Amino acid sequence: MKIVEQIKEPINTEMKLFEEKFRNSMNSQVALLNRITHYLVNRKGKQMRPMFVFLTAKMISNGTVNERTYRGAAVIELIHTATLVHDDVVDDSNKRRGFFSINALWKNKIAVLVGDFLLSKGLLLSIDNNDFDLLKIISVAVREMSEGELLQIEKARRLDITEDVYYEIIRQKTATLIAACCSLGACAVQPDDKDVVERMRKFGELIGMAFQIKDDLFDYTDGPIGKPTGIDIKEQKMTLPLIYALNNCTGKEKAWVINAVKNHNKDKKRVKEVIEFVKEKGGLQYAEDKMMAFQKEALLLLQDFPESTYKDALILMVNYVIERKK
Repeated sequence: MKIVEQIKEPINTEMKLFEEKFRNSMNSQVALLNRITHYLVNRKGKQMRPMFVFLTAKMISNGTVNERTYRGAAVIELIHTATLVHDDVVDDSNKRRGFFSINALWKNKIAVLVGDFLLSKGLLLSIDNNDFDLLKIISVAVREMSEGELLQIEKARRLDITEDVYYEIIRQKTATLIAACCSLGACAVQPDDKDVVERMRKFGELIGMAFQIKDDLFDYTDGPIGKPTGIDIKEQKMTLPLIYALNNCTGKEKAWVINAVKNHNKDKKRVKEVIEFVKEKGGLQYAEDKMMAFQKEALLLLQDFPESTYKDALILMVNYVIERKK
């Protein structure tokens, strides 16, 4: 059995019902909009975020979920989808998960409006049901994701990101949404237990940090075609292996790398040389050690919860995040 199916097994029933509810939550009176949202729903990814919501809720409440859990998962997925649609416009990207993006098929104007529609649907789903506590969790996540993206853009121009700033960027950009999923799952079933909600938020944040560092490492490890991708270098993104290498080299080497990333990032040979340089300086090993530290810290937060298939699935999820191949 594939690992993702194994993680999903204890929440299979919930996930099936969720998909139905999620599809309905996108309904509109506009035929064009329905056509586009139908296209989006049928090209969904692994649905890791709703899985985090349901597994957290069930682990905390001895296997029970309520309507709030479904709404929380739907809101997260609506807002996450909205950000992806907008991201594709911002990045001028024509593909998403191997399929054409909304902007590639229907142009930027429609893609931006569809993203806005999904965002408002998510907000209204919470407001109509008085889930203001859940809405607050989501809204904070959206604010942080925007701030993280802008912080990265601001810093990338100068290529002077410190390790601390890098953690702040990935905490906001990537980890905050997974943190929201886990705190939502907890808050949906136990809104009054602030400690548990906060502990699960922290758990999600740590997983998100490990997840992003794993993504960084893919840039330096052999891809499906047998060679490192170097995409982050081409896009002048400062990732942890590169930051570490720059902090542990001579001034001359540093000037060479920065020049390569700034001015020769389209030159395949130079990109390859930068990748080799980062490997030689121990950047990959350092990033891997950091990723494992975040994973370990996350697992510690689950220790006190009673044993259950849901807890096992969450532990499996944590390990999957750092062992995945893509």
